[in-house]
Amino acid sequence: MQATGKMEELSIKIKIGDREYPMKVKRADEERIRIAGKLINEKLRSYREQFGIEDKQDLLAMVAFDCLIDKMAVEETQKGIDQTVFEKVNQLNNLISQSIL
Repeated sequence: MQATGKMEELSIKIKIGDREYPMKVKRADEERIRIAGKLINEKLRSYREQFGIEDKQDLLAMVAFDCLIDKMAVEETQKGIDQTVFEKVNQLNNLISQSIL
């Protein structure tokens, strides 16, 4: 097999709801993509059972909304962690500067 310099791509199908979506993915991303498809289907099933909703569009909208809220929460938490780390580094720099003088 020749090295082409490109990451090897796989052709896979991910089933979301009742539809299959063919896609080409990097081998390194395949597992993450399959897990994401599985998680979406689990959320769809959960909303269907919890709220008795059968309309696919409504279910997909709720899952998309839920996923975006989760992403925003993670980003907000990460921003807080980054700010805390920045403040701690500044405090350490100030302590080091004071001890050198």
